[in-house]
Amino acid sequence: MAATLPGIPPMKPAASLPALFFSLLALIGASNSAIARQDPAPVRTEISRFLNIQTRSLPGEVNIKVGDFPIDNQLPPCLQLEAFLPPGARAWGRITVGIRCLAPSAWSAYVPAEVRVKGLYLITAAPLSAGQILGPDDVRREAGELTAQAPDVLTDPTQAVGHAAKTSLAAGRPLTASHLRLPPAVVQGQPVKVIYRGPGFQVANDGTALSSAGDGQGAQVRLANGQVVRGVARNGGFVEIILP
Repeated sequence: MAATLPGIPPMKPAASLPALFFSLLALIGASNSAIARQDPAPVRTEISRFLNIQTRSLPGEVNIKVGDFPIDNQLPPCLQLEAFLPPGARAWGRITVGIRCLAPSAWSAYVPAEVRVKGLYLITAAPLSAGQILGPDDVRREAGELTAQAPDVLTDPTQAVGHAAKTSLAAGRPLTASHLRLPPAVVQGQPVKVIYRGPGFQVANDGTALSSAGDGQGAQVRLANGQVVRGVARNGGFVEIILP
């Protein structure tokens, strides 16, 4: 036992070198882990840029809100980010946007976002009966949030005037394509062009319509190679598919 001098408290033994070594490694590891996390700011910037491109052609005033990307993520920092929409999704209302890293490490994540559009849409100016052919006085425009309406809400009188109502509608009802008997943009069995559109590119392919659909309605097409795809029918006999 070590001797102590009177009046002098015994000294505590120094921490062992192995314990100090492992504590130092733990601190370095924690520091490196924090440094290695993906900064949320570039992620949100890329998603905002992507959604601005996707919404350029939308009618009305567009407001985009990008949700939070976790600051405590465990993803390695990325030098080349790319945003995308999941298959079948569109930049409209509450959505989830994908973000992928192209370099130096491959990873992907998803971030909530919201696209709100304020503009003019059609409502019935008076009660409509089933089969009634709409005239200019049967509809009027109203300002509001388009993203709060049905996806096929009509925005221009030319989309409604001259078409027949499928069912009876009360006055003041937002008017949608599904309320009207629209002339088909594509007819079942008709040869059609399938137009793939994406940021900065457009590709066309040939196919055959598997269903009839009016302008703005969904349509299935069988391509020459047998693949079946789904897009949006457009006047002029083509089907549009928007790619991320």
